[in-house]
Amino acid sequence: MSIDSLKAALPDYAKDLKLNIGSVLTSPGLTEQQIWGTAVASAIAARNDVVRDAILAEATAKLSPEALNAAKAAAAIMGMNNIYYRFVHLASAADYKTMPAKLRMNVIANPGVDAVDFELWSLAVSAINGCGMCIDAHEHEIVKKGATREAIQNVVRIASVIHAIAVTLEGERAQAA
Repeated sequence: MSIDSLKAALPDYAKDLKLNIGSVLTSPGLTEQQIWGTAVASAIAARNDVVRDAILAEATAKLSPEALNAAKAAAAIMGMNNIYYRFVHLASAADYKTMPAKLRMNVIANPGVDAVDFELWSLAVSAINGCGMCIDAHEHEIVKKGATREAIQNVVRIASVIHAIAVTLEGERAQAA
């Protein structure tokens, strides 16, 4: 499967998504690695096998094995962190904010790619998973490392479009069943 076949799988009512997927995957201010790493991490976080497989098929030719692995690692670690830190943020008891997480997160310190790229991918997954605490933390780190607000916005645009395509295809799958 490819991006073109993904577009073809979308119903007519999702025409905007067909147009947006092409434009967000050529976002200015991002490197090809940043774009496709974001796409991979977002597709995994979106939890739709058709979207995930299409993105992975294209990204494999555009990313080094190390970058592909790091994008998958960002989706994995943020899948854990977003749940934990969303709980900490939303729980009424303030005690949780002072307690150590006691969760291994070694990949964040040594992801195998440039730290800003890994942070961008972590931000995309955090946006999909709706963890405000993680969004704030990653956005802060990305800015501190020198990325622009436009680059950050473009990463979140990629995540939003990929997630919307996954939601649309899941809706179509459910209706067909």
